[in-house]
Amino acid sequence: MNARNSNVIETTTFRAAHHGDGAALWELVGRAGTLERNSAYFYLLFAADFGDTCLIAERDGEIIGAVIGYRPPRTPAAAFVWQIGIDARFQGEGLGTRLLERWLALPANVDAQWLTATVAEDNVPSARLFAGFARRAGAPCEITQHFTAEHFPHPHSAEPLLRIGPLRPCSTH
Repeated sequence: MNARNSNVIETTTFRAAHHGDGAALWELVGRAGTLERNSAYFYLLFAADFGDTCLIAERDGEIIGAVIGYRPPRTPAAAFVWQIGIDARFQGEGLGTRLLERWLALPANVDAQWLTATVAEDNVPSARLFAGFARRAGAPCEITQHFTAEHFPHPHSAEPLLRIGPLRPCSTH
């Protein structure tokens, strides 16, 4: 049953990723249906080593959404979204916005002045999500060239860099 059609009020909980969440993150990316799936090892490594900067959304013990991100060493004032994914059954509920807000509220990200991400030019839903987030945060969204199609070893859309901010303290909580 689609969660939107359920008569039961669902409670979504949010938490930082744990060491053992990697396989579930890999599975979530497959269920999202719109993300490039990296190797299972990538998700194991991110959950183990960067879990403090990754957020998981759960319902009834099942991972239904996540933000996989980190703080770039060369730009420590930024928090970078590598992937944001929502199980296809739960898309369209506004969970993406809540994930970004809760992700920035994680202790490891709360002092970030910028939210950054790359979004493929053909990924309209992600572009809308980040543009809407910037509007609600009252922060500009600057888009600059980052990875062109030529950077990729295979056919791939360009991925410009989105830089939202500066973020006001507690503007995303």
